[in-house]
Amino acid sequence: MAKILHIRSVNDYARYVGAPVLHELVSVIHYDELTAMRHSLNSYEVYAMFLNDGELPELTYGTVQYTMPQHTLMCVSPGQIGGTTDTGEIVHASGWALLFDPKLLHDTFLGRRMSRYRFFSYNTSEPLLMTEEERGILVDCLEHLRASFVHGTSSLGTTSDLSLVASWLSLILEYCLRFYSRQFKMQSTGEKGLLHRLETVLENYYAHGLQTEKGLPTVSYCASQLCLSAGYFGDLVREATGNTAIGFIHEFVIRRANELLRAGNSISSTAYDLGFQTPSHFSRVYKKVTGFPPSGFR
Repeated sequence: MAKILHIRSVNDYARYVGAPVLHELVSVIHYDELTAMRHSLNSYEVYAMFLNDGELPELTYGTVQYTMPQHTLMCVSPGQIGGTTDTGEIVHASGWALLFDPKLLHDTFLGRRMSRYRFFSYNTSEPLLMTEEERGILVDCLEHLRASFVHGTSSLGTTSDLSLVASWLSLILEYCLRFYSRQFKMQSTGEKGLLHRLETVLENYYAHGLQTEKGLPTVSYCASQLCLSAGYFGDLVREATGNTAIGFIHEFVIRRANELLRAGNSISSTAYDLGFQTPSHFSRVYKKVTGFPPSGFR
């Protein structure tokens, strides 16, 4: 079995790569300042964000192999495993890492906002591809956060100290949210954009009669067909349409329902033809999408 580095605290990783220990709950690492380090396959019990400025070898995330382009940001949450198995090779990385302990989130405004930052659940094949300007903003925040430790507040012994660090973390995460929003807009539109490809997935679903076996198309099915995680897929759809992924799917299904109803099909046969388990379920979804029941259309 591959040797795994268990990162139970932020400084387990800092010590492994030879970076300064700043505080027991937060670590800010500038890889360019390190003399050398070795690869590691990491099991995380902390949150971590990795800004890559160089060329990285093929990495592992679960059973998936992936590469990290230059100027990309990858985020992981407790419970995830990723990295490269240590072979003893000395490597020189370029970029930054930010690790913070979940304890920082307990009973804080940042903890109450963490559900906003869904990018911690994205696959590592779905990193943030930053522009030069975005990278500059993020690095500036990291430098200021690190300076707050270097210049005398490394003990974080007071509530105000913890609030300061939480404020910097919140700012960094909000910027990442904004940058991902820009990326979603670019990926969602155009002939080869997400929505066009999603429509094709749904059309093929019904063209091959999959509804008779699987029922209605699901978010997880569509995401897998597009080689995306369900979280990333859902956020892409929401950013592009203002609707949820399941809401978009239901709108597609109801458009097909209208075609069948217009052709003279009964409500019951339309429901079963589309993959609904019961006509009543079809009626509920139809009314939610259109505002009136299918009998109103007829």
